[in-house]
Amino acid sequence: MQSRESLIRRLRNRVASGTPVLIAGGGINGIGLFRDLALQGIPAILVEKGDFASGTTAAPSRLIHGGLRYLETGEFALVRESVIERNHLLRNAPHLVQPLPVWVPAYSWLGGAMSAVLRFFKLTRTPGAKGILVVKLGLMFFDWFGKATQVMPSHRIVPMAEARARWPGLSPKVTAVAEYYDARLTHPERLALDLIKDAERDCPEAMALPYVSLAGLKDGKAELRDEETGESFSITPSLVVNCAGAWADHVNRGLGIDQRLMGGTRGSHLVMRRPDIARQLGNGMFYFETHDFRACLVYALDSELIILGATDIRDENPDMVRCSDAEIDYLFGVLEEVLPGSKAKRDEIVFAYAGIRPLPWSGEGATGAISRDHALRDFEAEGARPFPVLTLVGGKWTTYRACAEQIADAVLSRLGKKRSRSTLDAVIGGSASLPGDETGRAALAASIARSAKLDAARAATLLKRYGTTAEAVAATISAEGTRPLAGSAYLESEIRWIIRNERVTRLADIVLRRTLIPFEGTATPGLIAAIAAVAAEELGWDTARAKSEVQAVTDHLVQRNRVQGL
Repeated sequence: MQSRESLIRRLRNRVASGTPVLIAGGGINGIGLFRDLALQGIPAILVEKGDFASGTTAAPSRLIHGGLRYLETGEFALVRESVIERNHLLRNAPHLVQPLPVWVPAYSWLGGAMSAVLRFFKLTRTPGAKGILVVKLGLMFFDWFGKATQVMPSHRIVPMAEARARWPGLSPKVTAVAEYYDARLTHPERLALDLIKDAERDCPEAMALPYVSLAGLKDGKAELRDEETGESFSITPSLVVNCAGAWADHVNRGLGIDQRLMGGTRGSHLVMRRPDIARQLGNGMFYFETHDFRACLVYALDSELIILGATDIRDENPDMVRCSDAEIDYLFGVLEEVLPGSKAKRDEIVFAYAGIRPLPWSGEGATGAISRDHALRDFEAEGARPFPVLTLVGGKWTTYRACAEQIADAVLSRLGKKRSRSTLDAVIGGSASLPGDETGRAALAASIARSAKLDAARAATLLKRYGTTAEAVAATISAEGTRPLAGSAYLESEIRWIIRNERVTRLADIVLRRTLIPFEGTATPGLIAAIAAVAAEELGWDTARAKSEVQAVTDHLVQRNRVQGL
């Protein structure tokens, strides 16, 4: 992967010649489009004002899910699309997307049947109670939609004797439990980065630039600004695709489009150190209804940490999004509903995060009733803007590929070109040549260990983190040593490989996105300082810059993520 500096030099050379497509927004939808166009041989330029996947893309429930609850509002097409996309991601990215058993506790058998019918026919938009009969009917549709591409077991109703034995802490008010399968996304930011690497491999003229913003119009051209140096570039695109998510209205205004499209809601999650709950959950997730008829979830990240979410509150400030005290109280309360006696405490919070869902503007009403589907709005060239703008409204992790394909088809049509290949079955990043079974993966890990002279556990960890890219990481470790960083699970040479190969610009890129340090509960002053020292050597930072980077990361973790002990 080329460095950001080399891409900036190439961008200067592209200024005169122009570009067919400029993509604004380096979240998963913009990156998905970038990857799809690259497969068609279209050398798009993608710009992101921050790091790749640093906004809403970094703040999901870390699931690839079929959208069971969208059946409640009659969004059958979205659920069908979500189930199919989930099944393909399980095949295309098994290094990061893995099956997840999901348990849905219900507090009645027949409750909510009539109101569910009203919501289904859109005679009401207000969420309501759902008994196990309603849940089972939804799961029957769920299984049917995914039957042609099925890769996981169908749903079942769990006998209550089994449920009580497996989850002794489950609320006594629960009368039935349904089980089905969705998928867990272990490292969203890495999957996004893998897609960029695949795109630039397949179309070497394509460029994805972090910390470069679309500042607006200048003399009929799109003005780009390097957020690191302040340097500006004016380019002439054939068209612009605005995939800025919660920031889409802001980008549009800079292009002379003054029309409100977005009306986001904030979703907050907590990572907590609760080994007792993690033991009960094992490798599965509770997806449960709350007292206000919302859907929340809790699952284990490992043997000690759990993730609890998510809220759904109207919010229009994506730059300052943060999990509030009220949201923490709410999440603690709903956890107590499904697992009475949990008695969650603030000092158990390891990491909190929040993002703004890029939903369509809807005015008043229940946030849960706002469509999670995506749509593309076209704004033709006019006045001082000689190129059209296509703006994405909505979009979510699970359906990013289908969304990108639909946008790419619209772009290809405008360029007078035809699709040459679909991304539907394109293997992603570190899943290339990855064995599909545990025995095969163990053999590959053993091979990596032998060739790089690493212990078996380290090779297995690298394979879990990077998929088959672990072979390249292991080669660097073999050449440069196995010294750990501040006692963490990461090695100094591993961080060097990340900096050299993954377009790192700032310390936060490593700490918050290229690694899982915050989600592992290992962000300490010593570790942050150690990573900064490595980054300073690799990127040529002076002492003042390194100190500033450490302070910025520390402030972010404390103020935005509620990390303690920094």
